[in-house]
Amino acid sequence: MTQKQPLLGLTLSELQAITKQLSMPLFTAKQMASWLYDKKVKTIDEMTNLSLKHRTLLNELYEVGATAPMHAMSSVDGTIKYLYQVGENSFVEAVYIPDGERATLCVSSQVGCKMNCKFCMTGKQGFTTNLSANQILNQIISLPECDKLTNVVMMGMGEPLDNLDEVLKALEILTAPYGFAWSPKRITLSTVGLKKGLKRFIESCDCHLAISLHSPVPEQRRDLMPAEKAYSITEMVDLLRNYDFSKQRRLSFEYIVFKGVNDSMLYAKELLKLLRGLDCRVNLIRFHAIPNVDLEGVDMDSMVKFRDYLTSHGLFTTIRASRGEDIFAACGMLSTAKQNEKNNI
Repeated sequence: MTQKQPLLGLTLSELQAITKQLSMPLFTAKQMASWLYDKKVKTIDEMTNLSLKHRTLLNELYEVGATAPMHAMSSVDGTIKYLYQVGENSFVEAVYIPDGERATLCVSSQVGCKMNCKFCMTGKQGFTTNLSANQILNQIISLPECDKLTNVVMMGMGEPLDNLDEVLKALEILTAPYGFAWSPKRITLSTVGLKKGLKRFIESCDCHLAISLHSPVPEQRRDLMPAEKAYSITEMVDLLRNYDFSKQRRLSFEYIVFKGVNDSMLYAKELLKLLRGLDCRVNLIRFHAIPNVDLEGVDMDSMVKFRDYLTSHGLFTTIRASRGEDIFAACGMLSTAKQNEKNNI
């Protein structure tokens, strides 16, 4: 039996190609897009303004392709981590974070990751596969709280720029009038910074950009993040200086503060030097401990001192609130546990 192809994750031009293939009127592509991305139907039969003949044709080859999460863990602070199965034996996580009038979803782009950052559990899994636009968008559209979402961050498992074709496709659908019709200001992509993808991303869409920095010293950053070897943070900052981030698009740098590693005022001064003149902000992040990694987080007093020093010297800096620490908080921990369970480890 031929496996049906998912419609969820197809752009308008791809839906139009299907209507041409099946000799359906061209306008039915927009109708399908509306059913998929606005009304969020789960079956082709629910697309009631398509004729029965056309729905039958579609059903022979296609399905909507929305799959509910297989597991959820709820935190005392309201954060919910969802586990989605992709393929036969792989899993990815999406994390729903409600915060007053805001509700953010942290979305994965890969199963595992090639970057192998020292502080990241997903990197310890190694890399399995890229997610398709269908699998990326499914984390959003199949979320029980989908209609409450105000923001999406591509900040879950995987490196988005390492799967840029599918990520850009998902972002087009999220922001296009035929799709979710979201403002790009509601979406942030987080990356370690890959030379082949960073420039293309900046020039292809208007979503916010967050760079995983974690050390302003290239040699130390290389120890924490092997990707530094291929594309240094200084090269990256030089590229970013060519673009205007002073208007609606936001540029931020993520900085996990590690005890005795990058928490002294020496590093704050190096941060100021590296980012001088760049229209950006710094987000300080508390470290969530992961197994077999000899890194520790710092206390809140140290975080505040570091923030206040940067802010007093003109670099807008915030401390990101820690969420979900009681539910496998670090990215990749829940999926790793599920993978090990499947493999009877």
